[in-house]
Amino acid sequence: MKVMIDTGNYIAAKAAIMAKPNVVAAYPITPQTTLVEGIAKYKETGEFKGEYICVESEHSAMSACIGASATGVRVFTGTSSHGLLLMHEMLHWAALSRLPIVMCNINRVVGPGWNIWADENDSIAQRDTGWIQFYVSSNQEIFDTVIQAFKIAEHEKISLPIMINYNAFILSHTSMPVYIPEQEEIDEFIPKRKPTWKLDVDNPITFGNIILPDAYIEVRRDMQRAQDYARNYIKKVAEEWREKFGRYHGDLIDRYRCDDAEYIILTMGAIGAESRIAVDNLREDGLKIGLARVRVFRPFPKEDIVELSKKADFIVIDRNISVGMGGALSAEVKSALYGNSDTKVYSYIAGLGGKDVTFKDIEKMIRKVVDGKVKTLEWYSLEE
Repeated sequence: MKVMIDTGNYIAAKAAIMAKPNVVAAYPITPQTTLVEGIAKYKETGEFKGEYICVESEHSAMSACIGASATGVRVFTGTSSHGLLLMHEMLHWAALSRLPIVMCNINRVVGPGWNIWADENDSIAQRDTGWIQFYVSSNQEIFDTVIQAFKIAEHEKISLPIMINYNAFILSHTSMPVYIPEQEEIDEFIPKRKPTWKLDVDNPITFGNIILPDAYIEVRRDMQRAQDYARNYIKKVAEEWREKFGRYHGDLIDRYRCDDAEYIILTMGAIGAESRIAVDNLREDGLKIGLARVRVFRPFPKEDIVELSKKADFIVIDRNISVGMGGALSAEVKSALYGNSDTKVYSYIAGLGGKDVTFKDIEKMIRKVVDGKVKTLEWYSLEE
């Protein structure tokens, strides 16, 4: 095992080519561009042996991925923000076709106004497409999750695409040391894909043609069952990774100092990493605070959320906004708790438009809750 010091995007590119995809189809967009540049460089040097397809748009990129995956081969891509929105139609197509495409989405603000910094509205807007969604908080977690994603997506009882989300510039362009296993170890962990169905000229089939209502509802129900199955399988794969490589980022949720907590912070992505420091500092001041960083937003970890609610009240920090309702994670948490728990949920919106959210900001948010100054939804600004 060796150490590679590089940005989140180049780490994602390294993980992708070590998974040995047969096809990568992609279109550049800031701040994702260096990810596909990295894969292009690996293609140029011969380290990446698969096909690299340069297309004219993100819609075309996902269309090419769908066509390639439908032939039974392993496929990877990447995008961000407006590129992800341009893919929206084809995201539904990929999931309904049960194609295990793996994609990195670098979370970036949706305009206008024009903004290239981080928030999660781009991927939150795709939560109902049927894709499994991960939110990661370090470059090491990017690498490990990309590899694990192929194993999860390609399981015969899941066979759904996976989106790995990480924050623009906070991770995509920040260099960190990452442990890289040997290629032989990766090959053992994710063997060659065995498709549940494929397009084959020697064994022709029709797929995605006209479907009547009675059959369509079965298709949707099967997708739901696959997401439900994925909850436990994601945990199983995380444990296999820990046994093989000694690293563990949590499974559906990364828990930190939750056992005796009176309040538990729930958040996603890079804010989760900052929250660890805030938890430690608040603990030194005698406040019993814990952290539950939600790694997997779809399938939503509702059983885990209910279990944690027996210990403490929740403080949810969202780097997104479902306009007209509030933070998406907060709404999902409240839905999971409805009828199952009387736990109080305090909600914050923070970091939209790429505003930095430091551990000091998180400490201020928590102290306001503890002091009884937060009743419902709060918008946190750095001036507070």
